Amino acid sequence: MILPRKFYERDPAIVAKEILGSILVKRDQSILKGKIVETEAYYGLSDPASRAFKGKRDYNKWMWGEAGTLFIYMVHGNWLLNIITEKKDIPSGILIRAVEPIDGIEEMKKRRGVNTKNLTSGPGKLTKAFDITKRHNGTKVYTPASEIFIEKGKMHGEIKTSPRIGVKEDLPHHLRFFIKGNPFVSRQ
Repeated sequence: MILPRKFYERDPAIVAKEILGSILVKRDQSILKGKIVETEAYYGLSDPASRAFKGKRDYNKWMWGEAGTLFIYMVHGNWLLNIITEKKDIPSGILIRAVEPIDGIEEMKKRRGVNTKNLTSGPGKLTKAFDITKRHNGTKVYTPASEIFIEKGKMHGEIKTSPRIGVKEDLPHHLRFFIKGNPFVSRQ
């Protein structure tokens, strides 16, 4: 079952936590799948670490769009995979930081040239392994016809939180969520 748009029309911290264990799917030359094991939440205009903090620009316009829409942007030469949350015109979202590879592992290895453990254990690693770039901006992850979508999964293990990674000005509460002990989490 694909997660519906309504799943994403909520507070980004709730979505970031509850999406753990769900399956990121990309239709490619083959089907690529990975269990989501690490996320971060971003609050838009009130969050100094958000891409929306300084207002609407051409590159970040997706953040004001419909919940369940992809927003892909580059940081340090890496594309980052974000999903918009809340209602239209309220810019917020979640960053998918890491997935545990499930299907299409050989295709991912060809793209990354590394062993399985290092395939998708960080936001730039995962987008390279899945060949996700800015051409995917605007993709609706709740639509079965989409090239990229999220399937409901089962959460196993303990969910831990921490400050977001690489954020200079963070909000006072923990907005990074991950499955404790999962070897594909970028940092325990």
